[in-house]
Amino acid sequence: QYNQLIARRVRECHVYCEVHPFSISAEKVREMNPAGIIFTGGPADVFAEDAPKCDPEIFHLGIPILGICYGIQMMSVAFGGDVFKAPVREYGRTQIEYDTNSVLFHEMPQSAQCWMSHTNQISRMPEGFVSVAHTATCAVAAMQNEEKKMYGVQFHPEVCHTESGTQILKNFLYHVCGCTG
Repeated sequence: QYNQLIARRVRECHVYCEVHPFSISAEKVREMNPAGIIFTGGPADVFAEDAPKCDPEIFHLGIPILGICYGIQMMSVAFGGDVFKAPVREYGRTQIEYDTNSVLFHEMPQSAQCWMSHTNQISRMPEGFVSVAHTATCAVAAMQNEEKKMYGVQFHPEVCHTESGTQILKNFLYHVCGCTG
């Protein structure tokens, strides 16, 4: 859905990136030795039998990961969290509250507008993860496990409708992954 736009935003941060299919093997990722991985959003439903699922070993390579939209849901399920079909589909501009102590939201306002486009959302985070952002209808709009360097956002930081969205990507790229630009 937004994978090419995410790649463009990463490149605008002066960080090299490549786009690969969800089916890439953990072994291939290990060989590539990336500084970080971004799992992108999409219209898939994590409950669907044919839902895209990455090689679960990717989560255990020690590489920082940012899951965006579907990516946060996939990460939650992979680590034993629960996802549910929300009673109200969240689509469009939404007011979000950030925990600015999170490295993802460093040097950002505590409250801002973001762009949501989802039906499913996290109802129970995996063990070791904490919520670091919420909206009026989404208790886990972002989560993190600093020890594992796993981060996820339910919204879309790559679109212009998300205020300071590029800053979120920079924070992940520079402060979590150690990239320079």
